[in-house]
Amino acid sequence: MLSFLAFDLEVLPYVILTLLAAFTVHEFAHAYVAYKFGDPTAKNEGRLTLSPIAHLDPFGTILILLAGFGWARPVPVNRFYFKKPRLAGVLVSVAGPVSNLLMAFLGTAVWSILLVSGTAESFSPPVTDALKNFFDIFVGLNVTLFLFNLLPLPPLDGYRILEDLAPRTWRPRMTQFETYGFIVFIVLFVTPLDQYTVWPFLETGRYLVMNLFYGILNPLF
Repeated sequence: MLSFLAFDLEVLPYVILTLLAAFTVHEFAHAYVAYKFGDPTAKNEGRLTLSPIAHLDPFGTILILLAGFGWARPVPVNRFYFKKPRLAGVLVSVAGPVSNLLMAFLGTAVWSILLVSGTAESFSPPVTDALKNFFDIFVGLNVTLFLFNLLPLPPLDGYRILEDLAPRTWRPRMTQFETYGFIVFIVLFVTPLDQYTVWPFLETGRYLVMNLFYGILNPLF
């Protein structure tokens, strides 16, 4: 692995392909649900699309390759268009992480079908290994993005969900917290604290999600 990259060179193409799909679908899901609730802001700004170019943030994408975490361009949402702002706000925020969960489940299902049908073994060993690596990374990163975005820290979706569910009297204090919340977010991810806070949550969450997937798919295959 090159010392300045967060991923080994042999898996880097799979990581890039996965992140292109994961970020694009994630942001599209936000835009689509907001549009369905009456907010045309994202559509008017060209974000209601599955084109990665419309959603990727250059710095956030590069940072993922260098540091292992990053972001896409946030979808603009105007809550004033919503008839039920709190409900619509929660569903718009949830849509992104749920899209990653569904992509991870789809990836698990496709790989399971390839294995059970014997299709995976019909390819040459290098192709089979490449497919396995791709699906491992595709599923793993999408599950991680699902869990990561549910963390209740600004600017993540989990915080926006919490903000909409919280009593209105809490809003001023939460707005004040946002000023420091991003600093807390950065500290957690650039110091060893992440080994005691974020990563245990992600590891446990990945284990539970994958068990859920297999629990659903095993009876089918």
